[in-house]
Amino acid sequence: MKPELSIEILQEEAAKFAEIETTYDEPSLYGITDGKAVGTYLEHKFTTFLAGAYNYRQGNSATGIDIPGLGVDIKVTSVKQPQSSCPFKSASQKVFGLDYHLLVFVYDKYDDHENKTARLNMQHTIFVDKQRTADFQTTKGLLEILDRDGNLDDIIAFIAERNLPVDEIGAYQLAEKIIQTPPLQGYLTISNALQWRLQYGRVIQMAGEITGIFRVR
Repeated sequence: MKPELSIEILQEEAAKFAEIETTYDEPSLYGITDGKAVGTYLEHKFTTFLAGAYNYRQGNSATGIDIPGLGVDIKVTSVKQPQSSCPFKSASQKVFGLDYHLLVFVYDKYDDHENKTARLNMQHTIFVDKQRTADFQTTKGLLEILDRDGNLDDIIAFIAERNLPVDEIGAYQLAEKIIQTPPLQGYLTISNALQWRLQYGRVIQMAGEITGIFRVR
């Protein structure tokens, strides 16, 4: 009987996996420049690595995240431009976060032309608690407004200035929620698009210094 996977074990295994992967030469990735292909390779390899030792429910297109039982999505990104996309659900994600944790593998890919193999030198492995997955500048601005006794009108104006993808009624409802339940400071940079574009430079920089952002390796 395999043991159950937990958040703590996931982080430990992610550190072990990244250590192993850094020393592994992979012929199938040689010459590959498509970040999505590299990400798919690494995510599949890691979830297979976990499934060999632990009991857990793997994600699919319906659940939308990689480890739904733990509420964790795995992100793989190059150190040259640490970013990825995720599904857009509502503008409130930019204020209150994504509703799931992120496990972020940041790699530097090296091609060995003599042996025709590639190596993913794992630079950072970061775990971001879902409470820290909101947009940095948006939450910072909102918290500053609230600290200065800002009211509903001030919040609605800020939402409009930041071009959050929400209509007038949605902006009013979001502002009411912000007044009633102020958000926590987020540390992602989330760009507006049909899919959110998540940028991880700040979480890499702040990992281990902020509650809820852990440097796994």
